[in-house]
Amino acid sequence: MPDLSSHGNLGYRKETMADRLDLQRLASAFRAMGWLAFWSQLAMAVVCAGVLAFNSIGSDLIRNRDRAIGLGPGLSLTTLALLVLAWSIWQDWGLIRLSRALAGGTTARPSKAETTAQVKRHLLASLGGVTLAAIGYQALAGSLTFQASIQQPGFAGSGGMGNNAITSLEMFSVMANTQSLTGHLIGLWISLWLLQRIQRR
Repeated sequence: MPDLSSHGNLGYRKETMADRLDLQRLASAFRAMGWLAFWSQLAMAVVCAGVLAFNSIGSDLIRNRDRAIGLGPGLSLTTLALLVLAWSIWQDWGLIRLSRALAGGTTARPSKAETTAQVKRHLLASLGGVTLAAIGYQALAGSLTFQASIQQPGFAGSGGMGNNAITSLEMFSVMANTQSLTGHLIGLWISLWLLQRIQRR
């Protein structure tokens, strides 16, 4: 007569091993995506902060207050997007810590609700940053487009209408914004992928 209890226990062990393997894969995905988001967003934040710092001490913008004020709203929103990006980098580190907890023992392992909540915080940070950076980009692009529209065609020099020529410092403002926007887009896509990966489990 077959031992039904042994078959039942064997089936239980197989299910447990399958769950454990899935958790290990989930932990590996969180670790890989967490480090990818961390280093990518950190690089974008460093470049953005460096460009903004260089732009703030640029003599051309400081001497011409009318032009500096015209770019002011866009630069302010870009700075806010950079601050949100810094918070998003902290959330990246939270994803890495979460991957270690998922790979750990059952007592320290977070629940599915806790894991989803962490990823959603990361997603909200990225969405907020993308919104601020996108509005900032529109402000910067609008200011520079208006400046280009009143620039004398073919004029090279200083004084008069030539003072409306777009400078490299003003283009650096757009560069700082795009770095912040790119960093938040990376975080957004990673968060969406991780949410999809959690729901598959």
